[in-house]
Amino acid sequence: MLPLRQYEIIRVVVNRGVVSVKELASELGKRPSDIMRDLEELSAKGLISISRERSYLVRVTNLALRYLKTGLPEEVVLSKLMELRGEADLNTLKNSLALDSKEFSAAIGLLRKYGALMISGEQAKLASKGEANAAVRIKEVKDRIARLARKPLIFREVKEIPGWVKELKRRGFISIEEAKELRVKPRCSTVRMLNEGRIKPARIITVLKQQDIVSGAWRNAIFKKYDLSIDVPTVYPVRKHPYIQFLNYVRYVISSMGFFEVKGPYVESELWNFDILFVPQYHPARRDTDVYFIKGLPPASEDEGLLKVVKEIHEYGWGYRWDPLKALRLILRTHTTPVSIRTICERGGGEYRAFSLDRVFRPDTPDPTHLMEFHQLEGIIVGRRVAFKHLLGFFKAFAKFLGLGEVRFKPAYFPFTEPSVEGFIKHPKLGWIEVFPGGMFRPEVLKAVGLEGYNVAAWGIGIDRIAMLILGIDDIRNLYTNNLQVIRRIRAPNVVMR
Repeated sequence: MLPLRQYEIIRVVVNRGVVSVKELASELGKRPSDIMRDLEELSAKGLISISRERSYLVRVTNLALRYLKTGLPEEVVLSKLMELRGEADLNTLKNSLALDSKEFSAAIGLLRKYGALMISGEQAKLASKGEANAAVRIKEVKDRIARLARKPLIFREVKEIPGWVKELKRRGFISIEEAKELRVKPRCSTVRMLNEGRIKPARIITVLKQQDIVSGAWRNAIFKKYDLSIDVPTVYPVRKHPYIQFLNYVRYVISSMGFFEVKGPYVESELWNFDILFVPQYHPARRDTDVYFIKGLPPASEDEGLLKVVKEIHEYGWGYRWDPLKALRLILRTHTTPVSIRTICERGGGEYRAFSLDRVFRPDTPDPTHLMEFHQLEGIIVGRRVAFKHLLGFFKAFAKFLGLGEVRFKPAYFPFTEPSVEGFIKHPKLGWIEVFPGGMFRPEVLKAVGLEGYNVAAWGIGIDRIAMLILGIDDIRNLYTNNLQVIRRIRAPNVVMR
């Protein structure tokens, strides 16, 4: 006797011979996941066999569908040459077509391969003998794309995939998706037992009731077995992502030290991101390889008086001709220091402490220690009596709050601070690593925002690196993952999270 659903599975599998799990579930009106446990039990009983098979699904891409409407690049070039009586200058031909450089080059190469085109210097000329061959090849490609658009192809093995399919894939006209499929097959003995009536459906009893005993229904039922030695599933309570918890704790710590949080825009002008901070316009940190530039938006609109002051400071301090148009270009901010300098500009003089904990953007290749966007903890201490020793004291106190241990310092250089410092903490595996960069804002920076007569201690900490140390993570990408399996492996931080 079998539970009713398992009996139905056996009946369908025997009737079909071999069937995929997806098809089987569909015939039973279930989802594949609903019947997987039943299949495993039937397999353990020796009634069915389960095999895993691969298949390769070939589908057309959106690019191919677009070319079906507008014409293949080689078709467009061939048609244009025929309009131009079979001969044209290559540059003139290219400029007359709505093809990009890659499409145009590919089209020329294919037409030459088909024997339909000859190139002499910068002149392209149709070869009459190859023109018909090119037309046949173009029609063949379009017909194959059209057929695939109507009905995708399925291959069971890679070696079955023909050469023309691989050629279409090389041109980006099709995609080949590998799929793994479970297939179910009945045992010979199962077919025989079902035909002889030795396999019958039965009701499963999980709770034995009085009426089952009185009526005798229990005699033809299956009692559900329980294995009390099996561990119950782990229940994971709802909680915040460990990295979000850590950032919230950092906010709590630094707020308890007398700082208030400030925010700023992700899209900044170069003026606030670099120029006000006394970073010269020829500095390597302002190259295309180090900054995300914003296209399609008008330049920033800034105060003329501010631009004039910054111009005087740069031309006097660095000795070059400062370009205001470059300062007005829009970028994704590369650090959160613009937030600090905007805060100083808005609040002016006085004694106050501010911090910003937010995202910054740099064109790095993602790897275990780099990302294209990451968090930075920026802060300033403003006052007439603020000194370099207060900055060092902040770093030590902050490290103590986070349980980072001893902090060691060495001199450093940053364009907008002097003196500057780098603070190091000891990692159990990597040794001493730099985590606390900072310094005192230069007089040129404070003059630009009208804060002469004051001192400002400033820092910009890559907080992601500290988070990796505290959370026990070796890959920075795991700080931002939504993979629950990875998140559950992140160790509990040794700080009180809020």
